[in-house]
Amino acid sequence: MRKNIKITAAAAATAALAFGLTACGTSSDPASKSETGAKADTSKALVVAASPTPHADILNFVKKNLAAKAGLKLEVKEFTDYVLPNTATENGQVDANFFQHQPYLDDFNKKNNTHIVAVANVHLEPLGLYSNKVKDLKGIKAGQTIAVPNDTTNEGRALQLLAANGLITVKDGVGTNAKISDITDKKGLKFKELEAATVPRALNDVDAAVINGNYAIEAKLKPSKDALVLEKADGNPYANILAVKQGDEKDPRVQKLVKLLHSDEVKKFIEDTYQGAVIPAFGGLGNS
Repeated sequence: MRKNIKITAAAAATAALAFGLTACGTSSDPASKSETGAKADTSKALVVAASPTPHADILNFVKKNLAAKAGLKLEVKEFTDYVLPNTATENGQVDANFFQHQPYLDDFNKKNNTHIVAVANVHLEPLGLYSNKVKDLKGIKAGQTIAVPNDTTNEGRALQLLAANGLITVKDGVGTNAKISDITDKKGLKFKELEAATVPRALNDVDAAVINGNYAIEAKLKPSKDALVLEKADGNPYANILAVKQGDEKDPRVQKLVKLLHSDEVKKFIEDTYQGAVIPAFGGLGNS
């Protein structure tokens, strides 16, 4: 039986209040906001906020099989949204988080005046287009509705996936910042913007939906088999990252976790468990 602490939307108000109080009582200098890295008590558990799948699953593999031998106490807290993990990291409720990619983090920091930084690339989850009503791209016709994630970076990413496969055209140069208003030719399609976590549940209500990899897995979809089309992995900037509050990058516990996440054992676990739906993305940030 899993002993993780699951944080759901019911905790949102409490977490938001705690974040608001913390934000009001801290210095505006990011460097002064966190001293954990320099003074970390390595005897305490490293508490990491994570989306349930595959992030928490990967962390729990580390906790069960690798952490004790490395002298790391690891606690995993599951969050079911894309906001609370960062606010909880900012206000010190957790030590790190593992749920997002760099473009999302950059956008979140800018909009919320948070100071979260990446310390390691871990894996990639290809975004995919799914449908319970059509069997291939040719089945997508004018008048049909496609659901897309409504957060800035994932919506832009979704629209670029649709554009790359000829379903729409978008303005030149907008990249992954594309919005519905940047579509220059909808080709008769309609769009429904939803919170990323709820998109899979809308599959029966729309003709197709662009779903994040982790939420596709949670919905028992097999991206490599069920997606009408998937993002290409080559050159993809959307590796999911382990992140901490600025100043905590050198926390010895964080560095231990980075090494474990980049181990051959974790690589094999990802490849064997997810069969291409989740791809190891080791290298770069985490390997110095």
